[in-house]
Amino acid sequence: MISRRALLLAATPPFRWRMPDETTPHKRTWMTFGAHQNIWGARLIAEVQRELATIAETIARFEPVSMLVEPTVRKEARQLLPATVEQIAAPLDDLWARDTAPVFVFGAAKNKAAVDLNFNGWGEKQPHDRDAEVASFIARRAGAARLQSDLVLEGGGIEVDGQGTAVIAESCVLNDNRNPGVTKADFERAIRPLLGLEKIIWLPGVKGHDITDGHTDFYARFAAPGVVLCGDDPADPITKQHLKILKAATDAAGRALEVVPLKAPTKPRNRFQSKDLAVGYVGFYACNGAIIAQEFGDAKADAAALATLRKLFPSRQIIQLNCDALAAGGGTVHCVTQQEPA
Repeated sequence: MISRRALLLAATPPFRWRMPDETTPHKRTWMTFGAHQNIWGARLIAEVQRELATIAETIARFEPVSMLVEPTVRKEARQLLPATVEQIAAPLDDLWARDTAPVFVFGAAKNKAAVDLNFNGWGEKQPHDRDAEVASFIARRAGAARLQSDLVLEGGGIEVDGQGTAVIAESCVLNDNRNPGVTKADFERAIRPLLGLEKIIWLPGVKGHDITDGHTDFYARFAAPGVVLCGDDPADPITKQHLKILKAATDAAGRALEVVPLKAPTKPRNRFQSKDLAVGYVGFYACNGAIIAQEFGDAKADAAALATLRKLFPSRQIIQLNCDALAAGGGTVHCVTQQEPA
């Protein structure tokens, strides 16, 4: 683990850490096959496992995938996962690698480190003793120095452009269930040197709206520096507020953002009745040469999202998958993946 002195040095330019954006080349994708029936229920568990396997198999066509597998579901993993996906036994509580895995950063000398964000079950909402160890486990497997943050947050709460700009939702990180008493200024002082941030664009998000308290990656994502995709859902008024904030914002380079709305489907399939249903196109994952996105059975909205993604990522193959069970659990393709940059 990196010492506190090293972290202080990292805060002093020119030696600092920098989190690359998701579209930079990856060494691999990390995922976690840890869905338990006590969390997902008998109705969803088998379909969730199949969807995880489909996502992993799809990504593995473009880059290596390393899947942590909870020993109690090793049989299911062996049956569902292809040989192209590396399986690594590890104790797990659930499957949300975006939040439990570390985020990777580079130093000025191109040395790689893994930032442990102290996962606490999204504010103690779910058992997480085993998932709290995933970040350090992956850091060791990746051979990356582990940076221990003083903050409690999740990878899904952070969206970066790789050039010093981040979009972060207040509702999840400035929340007493994660960082009691921490002000916006306190948070910025702590997070800037860890991720190499010069500008944070704050979105309000919604506390208590879902288990994550409104993760950024459901609302806004960088397609490129200066270009942000933003969810646009008439049924969710907060998206209008987010669009307004982003359209008025500038990035670390002083550029006004180009904001591209991604309209949510209005007639999605409803295979799984769920109060946690997450329906929207912002939760895509950018792997080497491809964008792995979701489709919801709304032909018009699915086609519009596909066209937008093709326009913004012309050099990548756009693949839409049916992930209805994950959506019923409040998640997206992005939520079950975490990139390790090359």
